[in-house]
Amino acid sequence: MKKVAIVGCGGSGKSHVARELGRILDAPVTHLDAAFYDDEWNALPMDKFAELQRELVAQAQWVIDGNYNSTLPVRLGACDTVVLMDVSTVAALYGIFSRQIRHGAGHKGNGVHNRIHWGVIKYVATYRRKMRPRVMAKIEQCAADRADVVLLANRRQTRRWLRQVAAEQS
Repeated sequence: MKKVAIVGCGGSGKSHVARELGRILDAPVTHLDAAFYDDEWNALPMDKFAELQRELVAQAQWVIDGNYNSTLPVRLGACDTVVLMDVSTVAALYGIFSRQIRHGAGHKGNGVHNRIHWGVIKYVATYRRKMRPRVMAKIEQCAADRADVVLLANRRQTRRWLRQVAAEQS
């Protein structure tokens, strides 16, 4: 496990898993929200964002978390492991609201980018129905035949998997 793409709904635990995997694997971690948005929430132009990702995935080792469906093939085409944080809608909604309570709004520098508004809530609430099938199709198309695909459905399963990866690395 050298090149890991972590995808899933907002509030599913992508950034937490990325930080933990980065620590376990001693790999650089990139949180795509931190790469895409500046401190005033201005978005990077998509062509520059895609180019940045191509540079990141050219490295020998990495962990990258974030969806960004339009550039997902860049990461999926280069990874050896895909981690899909496949939590329930209720768990994801709980995740975004509990993160807001724990960390407050804004950029925290550790992958935590909190900005809850109606668009975020709607995205999280409809992710499993609308976005998940598109993500699954891209995983199947770009990575399933050559990368390990790990589906983590809840926080307990995630903790167990991270312990297993840590034990394998020891």
